[in-house]
This record gives sequence, C-alpha cells and structure tokens, in this order.
Amino acid sequence: MLEERTAGLVLPRIPSNSQHVYKNPMERLHTQAYKNEFVQAFPGDDSGDTRPRQTPGMLYSKVLPTPVKKVTLLAWSEELAQELGIEKPVTQEEIDILGGNAVAPTMQPYAACYAGHQFGNWAGQLGDGRAMTLGEWTTPSGQSWELQLKGAGPTAYSRRADGRAVLRSSVREYLMSEAMHYLGVPTTRALSLVSTGDQVMRDMFYNGNPEFEPGAIVMRVAPSFLRFGSFEMPAARQELDNLRQLVEWTITHYYPHIQGSSLEEKMLPWFKEIMDRTAFMITEWLRVGFVHGVMNTDNMSILGLTIDYGPYSFLDDYDPDFTPNTTDLPGRRYAFGKQANIAYWNLGCLASALATLLPDSKELVALLETYSEVYYQKYFAMMGKKLGLDQVREKDPAFITQWEETLAELQPDMTIFYQLLIDMPLELGTEEEAIAYFADSYYTSPGKRESALFYAMLKAYTERLKSNTISREASQDLMRKANPRFILRNYLLHQAIEGLTKGDDQLFTQLQTAMKDPYSKAHDQFFTKRPDWASQKAGCSMLSCSS
Repeated sequence: MLEERTAGLVLPRIPSNSQHVYKNPMERLHTQAYKNEFVQAFPGDDSGDTRPRQTPGMLYSKVLPTPVKKVTLLAWSEELAQELGIEKPVTQEEIDILGGNAVAPTMQPYAACYAGHQFGNWAGQLGDGRAMTLGEWTTPSGQSWELQLKGAGPTAYSRRADGRAVLRSSVREYLMSEAMHYLGVPTTRALSLVSTGDQVMRDMFYNGNPEFEPGAIVMRVAPSFLRFGSFEMPAARQELDNLRQLVEWTITHYYPHIQGSSLEEKMLPWFKEIMDRTAFMITEWLRVGFVHGVMNTDNMSILGLTIDYGPYSFLDDYDPDFTPNTTDLPGRRYAFGKQANIAYWNLGCLASALATLLPDSKELVALLETYSEVYYQKYFAMMGKKLGLDQVREKDPAFITQWEETLAELQPDMTIFYQLLIDMPLELGTEEEAIAYFADSYYTSPGKRESALFYAMLKAYTERLKSNTISREASQDLMRKANPRFILRNYLLHQAIEGLTKGDDQLFTQLQTAMKDPYSKAHDQFFTKRPDWASQKAGCSMLSCSS
C-alpha cells in the first residue's frame, strides 16, 4: 500500500492497479485520473500543516483528511453517480475514500481560502474549515466536477473547530442537496453519506450544553465551490494579481461563452450573468418555500448554486419573517421574505471586490442597480406559473403582491395551500364554502377579517383565471409543475435522524425515495401539516449554524 505523508499524517493511497476486475465501463473512485487544475493554477500553502493560521497570498492550503475509526456507507446517490460516471464502491478500500481514510493516487486534497461578510459584518479570512476538495472528476461527457468531503478533519482554516461533522448535519446536507435538485432548484449535489464510527462533541444551540453525537461525512460535488468570498479575500488583501488571475480563470472555465480582448471587457457581462443566476436561484427558493438561513457572502456560489446547507428550512406556515436560524435572531436578517434583498446586498459586496480591478466602477455600479428589475421580472414570471396564469399582464404584479400580503395574514401551510389551489373550483360559492375548502392548510383558522380578505382575493383570482387564453387544464398543468407536493420538512428530517441514530433507516430510505418525485401524489403519506409537537421541538422549528 502506497503512503502519503504530510505534516506527520500518514494516509493510504489506493494503488490504481487494483486486482479487482470490473466489466462496467464506469470509472471507480480510485482508478480515475483526477485533474487538479485549481491547485496547479494558483499559489497555495503546500505544507499540509493543519494549525489554524492566516495564509496571505494563498488561495488554498493542501491538507489530507484525518482518518476516522470506521467508514460505513449509509447512502449513495445512484442517479448522480450515473451522471458522473462513477461506479458505486464495493470494497472497503474504495469506501474509505468517501470517509477520508484513503485517497486516490492522483488526488491533491486542499482546503480553499476565502473571506466573507457574516450577518452583515466583515469577518476577514474564513476558508474551508471542515471541507476538503479531493480533486476534479471528469465525466464521460468531458465535464469537470469537484469532489469534496465535508467533515473530514481540521484544515488551516478550522480556527477553533475540529473540522468534523455530525450525523445530524450530514443527513440534512445529503438529503437536501439532492431534494433541491429534484425540485429543479440550482444546487450543489451530494454523492454519498458515510458514518465514521467516531463520536463528535457538539453544542447544538451554542447554549453551553455540549453533547457527543455520531460523526459522519458527506461527499458533495459541484462544477466549482467558488464563492463570492473567494474574490473578496484577495481584494481585501490587495492581492490584485491573484484576484485578476482568479477572475480570468473563472470566466475561462465556467463562463467560456463570455469573450473579450481584455478582462475589463469581460467583467461586466460576467457580473451580469452572476446577477442573473443569483436572482433566478432566489426566485426558485421562493417558489418552493426554501429558507437558506445563513446567506453570508461566503455561502454564495459564483455559479448561482445553492451551497452550504446548514440551518435551512422549508416554510410550513406562510410567514415571510420566518428564519430557521437561532443565530439570526432577533434581527431575522436572513428571513424567507428578505432573501432577495440579501442577495442584492451580497452582490454589492462582490461588486466592491471586483471594482478594485477596474479603472472606473460607474458601469459596474449601474449594472448592480438593475438587480431589482432583473429579479422582479423573474419573480413575477415564477409566480405567474405558481398561479396558473397564461402570462404576466400589466396589472398582474400588483395582484401578485396583494396575493402574497394576504397569504402572510392567513399563514396557511404553503405547500398544502398551493396544492389545494390547483383543483379549486372556479365557482367559489359562499365565503364560508371557500374558506372551508382550504381548511386542511390552516394552522390557525382565519378570523372574520382574514376570511373577508381571503375571499376577496380568491374572487379576484378566479376572475383573472377566467381571462386566461389557455385552457383550465393547461393552467393546472403549469401549477402542478411549479408547486411541489412533497418537501423535506424539518420534522421529517429530525425523525429520520433520530431513527438512523438508533439504527433504524426506514424513514431515511422513504425520504430518499420521495424526494426524487416531489410533484406527484405518489408519497402522500407525507402530505400533511407540521404536527403541533414539532412547533417548538429543538431541531424541528429552529436550528443553529452547527446544524
């Protein structure tokens, strides 16, 4: 067995000339010739030292995963594996790669260095504190994907942390990454989930009550894990050569259609596309009722992907002020209804970093100021589909705004309400009949005032539908494609995690199946409101950044 030594750490490197013979043309994790273009392109700390420190001038620090007691495969995303061309590991040697107990011969693991604004404040250097990119996997179609372990041990950017992840947070990241993909939301993906056999100390709510929890590791994948903070870091350090090189490299690799004779010529169309992708991602979050919970600039993907699943949640009752993150109280900076504005603020931070490369920032600022127009165009188009409108007409935005305000008054279960809306009779009947039709979606029955508002809104909605130039069936088809019937509610995740901790994977397996088909009625055992007991239970209603 070959060995790699870094800073006193010894990890086995699996030989590529394995004696196992496989007839399947798909590649195995340990035989692939990984690319390492990022570490080859940029300056980095090659020492392998995991002591927390500042790394000025460096865009990454090389690091090897810290071995764990026993890597056990809990979940494998076969559909993603097929897309990537990766054969499911069958030997312990291969499974060990998923938990950091081994690395393939051509992998050059590293932790990225980046900065960020956290909760509106400049936090300086952050970096991958518990994530390590192993290498870049090339698919049969030629696309490159980064394979990254989350929870594989300390890095130079772990600060005071241990670099580990617990089963609780890892299950949440694995399931939600894939669930968002099947919902059609731009997202990073998750290939595998393993347990480590180790116990990890965590203070779940930062309230001075730490407990041991079972350890786990997720292998997540994306074309790139570059963040807004990746560009903020060299800009803040005035490392303009590194920043310029990073921008050029990012455009070349991930935005190759943007052409120009100079970086300045490419910068504005590139930033516009980042803004477009970010605005689209936010509208998709709002479409399905997703709340990220910690939209710091270091958690914003340069590719417009949902990244870093921590204290997230789907909405149960429709409350624009809902935040699932205990750390976000009492200001609720990252509440559901504020996510579009926060995306604009974060784009402003990115623009500030990029402006250091431009002789004049006026055009960049002017472009940033078009965000509202870009966002609302996408938002109203999305809402038109949720409501089954043939198109968004001149008066529709005002109606949609009133619609949202009325829902915020009633606070019905968002998912169930929109499912009931799909099949609502266009002849409403009396106010009492109309209100009763949506009874299954109420957490609190509407009072007299709310009922009157709701009924008036429904009457205006049915009149608008009657003016559609498409059939009722076509309208309903739009709505069924835009409104999920199954979502990964926090209480379901909590129950699945409790089951796995006790050795029962039944619910976990059921959720893996249901999340792949979120727009059908095939999994209606989960089509129910959040139970009363989950309203205040830790891990179901509110979570922390350690979640």
